[in-house]
This record gives sequence, C-alpha cells and structure tokens, in this order.
Amino acid sequence: MSTSREYLLSVQSVAKAFGGNQVLRDVSFNVQRGEIVGLLGPNGSGKSTLLNCITGFEAVDGGAIALGARRIERLQAHRIVRHGIARTFQLPSMPTKMSVIEVAMAACTRQHGVLATLLGLPALRRAEEQARAKAERLIDELLLSPVRDLPASALSGGQKKLLGIVCALMGEPELVLLDEPTAGVHPNLRRDLVEALKRLNAQGMTLVIVEHDMHFIRDVCSRCVVLDRGEIVASCRPDKLASNARVIQAYLGGRHSPQALEENAP
Repeated sequence: MSTSREYLLSVQSVAKAFGGNQVLRDVSFNVQRGEIVGLLGPNGSGKSTLLNCITGFEAVDGGAIALGARRIERLQAHRIVRHGIARTFQLPSMPTKMSVIEVAMAACTRQHGVLATLLGLPALRRAEEQARAKAERLIDELLLSPVRDLPASALSGGQKKLLGIVCALMGEPELVLLDEPTAGVHPNLRRDLVEALKRLNAQGMTLVIVEHDMHFIRDVCSRCVVLDRGEIVASCRPDKLASNARVIQAYLGGRHSPQALEENAP
C-alpha cells in the first residue's frame, strides 16, 4: 500500500468478519494531520470494530492500515501505542486502590525500570517528576483537579471518561481515538470537554471521535466519516450530514428531516 505523506492515518480496503457475520467491508478512508474526524453510524454499523482493528485489539481479515508511512495492521496493540496511537473506551474500568493522579502517572509510557537500571535512581526520580508534572497539567486541562487525590474507581462515569482521555494523552501520541467521549458526561463538563479538545487540536493533536451527539460533532469535528452495515457511505462536513441521502437512509430509512436525524442518532 502506498501512502501519502500528508495522511497521518490511512485505512485501505479493511475487512473483518466474526464467523459468518461480515462486520467491515472494504473500508477505506484517510485522516490528515491536525484533523478532528467524527466516525459516525447507527448501532451495529462497525464503528467499534473499526477502532479495534486500527488499534490492534482485533486482527484484520484483509486490507492495510498505516500510521504515516508505517504499516501497523499486523502489530500488537502495545506496539501500536508505542508508534503513536492512543485510544479511549466506551466503559473505562479504573483500579480501586489508585488515586486519579496515580492512574494518570501509571499511563506514562516512559520505562521507569529501564531508566533506573541503565542510568540509576536519580534518572528514575527525574522521570517520575516529569510524569507527575505532565499528569497534573492534563488533569487540570480535563477539569479533574478537584478529584485528583480521590480513588479513580470513585469517580462518576463522566469523570472516568475524562480520566481515560488523560491516560491516552500521557504518552504524547500523534493520534488519539476517542470512543463516545460525551456518554455519561454532565452537560457542564461536556461544554468544557469541547473546549479542551479544541485546545489540544490547536496544539497539534489529531483526533478521531466515535460519537452519537450531533451537537458535539458540529461543535468539534471538521469532517465526518459515516459507516453503515460495515461500509463507508459518506465523508463530508458535519453541516452536510442532514442533506446526504446515504446518511439519511442509514439513520432514518429515507425520511429526510435534519431534526429527525439529530433525534434518531443513537
């Protein structure tokens, strides 16, 4: 597969089946550096499976995935993380005996043990100090400072989503995939999350966001890729979704109403 240097992520002809159920069919799309792309589609359209294939949690049956010029579709998930892709999950699980700040620090990809072995304890302490400073900055950015010392498992569902984003960002990835980041997030936090994601993007972060909240999509995304029954049916600006016949068919069975599209997005 040849990839253009302008694309950070390139997905070409990806297919995935579970038994006789063909979940993804010839899926192809690209993401440019600096974009915020919404990945949309009705329930069962293949969005989560596509995220799992990109991040190495599922093996593709066919096709190719590249981060920049590097093919990654056969790599294990931990190696894909090291190459620069991080993700969040719909239902993040948090440890019961670690605080918010400790969970964030643990997500740092620095190899503290290797540093201690090779360079000694002073280098380890410096690395830990740097990890703490980074964690505190991100916790503040994602509005979790008031709960930084609480057990991570005691957070609300929405706060756990925000902590999941903090953990994804700790390794300084080039690309972050967010799986329904607003689900369970209080409306006040949602507004702040929009602004935080915009700030991260302005700093150079590329984002792909699976989301059902059309207001969020319009506020954040520059482009939307729409899946239906495992196939890409549209790639357009958010303001073009309600006039796209294939998107309307996917969500509404042909009934054309921008308001109905927002109300029926799962």
